[in-house]
Amino acid sequence: MSRPLRRDAVRVIQDIVREATGTPLPPEARARVEKVLESLAAGDAAEAAGQGFSPREVTILFADLRGFSAIAAAHPGEVVVKLLNRCFATMVDLVARHYGTVDKFIGDAIMVIFGGDPAAPRDHARRALLCAVEMQVAMNELRALHREEGVPELYMGIGISTGKVMAGLIGSETYRAYTIIGEEVNVAARIEALSLRGQVLVSEVTYAHCSDFVHAGEPLEVHVKGRAERMRVREVLDIPALGKALPRQDVRKSPRVPVRLDFSYWLLEDKVVRPEGARGVIRDIGYNGVLAELERALPRHAELKLAFELPTLGYRAGDVYARIVASREQDGRHLAGMEFTSLADETSAKVRLFVQMLLQGEYRQVD
Repeated sequence: MSRPLRRDAVRVIQDIVREATGTPLPPEARARVEKVLESLAAGDAAEAAGQGFSPREVTILFADLRGFSAIAAAHPGEVVVKLLNRCFATMVDLVARHYGTVDKFIGDAIMVIFGGDPAAPRDHARRALLCAVEMQVAMNELRALHREEGVPELYMGIGISTGKVMAGLIGSETYRAYTIIGEEVNVAARIEALSLRGQVLVSEVTYAHCSDFVHAGEPLEVHVKGRAERMRVREVLDIPALGKALPRQDVRKSPRVPVRLDFSYWLLEDKVVRPEGARGVIRDIGYNGVLAELERALPRHAELKLAFELPTLGYRAGDVYARIVASREQDGRHLAGMEFTSLADETSAKVRLFVQMLLQGEYRQVD
């Protein structure tokens, strides 16, 4: 293939892309297309297939359906498949609308890549954020439909990160797939694991690209698996210029994760700790409280002192004070929801770290 023919082929491809997306190929992409055609003309199929990886900056979005495993276990397969297809079909349409690329489906999660023109380096981050907000709005609308149909309501958590990755084809002649490799992929996945239902969390790098475009909460320092230092994330609240706000679903201020932690507790009377203690089991834990199984039922608003070990951290959380805010009987067990009312700053930080490690799979406990 002569050079003029290659140029003509690139122009045709450019026109096809413009018609399909409304946006022309950026200079970098045009050069890559021409290189592929050149390799094919030279008979180098491996090079044309993109065996080599190239560096680029992208924004990565992970979205995960919350509580889907419990729904799948409790409902017929046809109901589960219908719900999953409906949600993912809606999400994929939104991704395409914002010129993202679905990299893969991972069970009940989806990974999306937003690349962009080097001439507009912040564009991919903005498109990712806008897509994420519209995904949560769409999930809110789907829940209304699910309520009408009497089927389980689904929620989604989203995490976004921006950074340098290596992009290219991986695999063999039998099967190849275009994908990206790099630390930012893991970071985006870990941020998503920390998000609550209906929430969009973004890395500080992503926020820096979009600080004049999006309204976000104050930075929160979190532990991210694989990183020695803590990193900052922000919660996306709305996009003022477009009048788009997130329909947050969780009134809780932190995620809650299931555990089985033995603990000791003492009842307070007139702000004095009674000497006789009791034993219980913490069934789930969050930044600000626990759900615990007690030896006997206690009334709402009862004040307790707690003490428990945090496995893997080698830390004993002592002098933790809590108030019972909810209680119920379940299968003969006395369950109490408690809010922490007082604990040392160090203990608070250790509890947050422990919860974040649980969310990212760094600690597993068998009942």
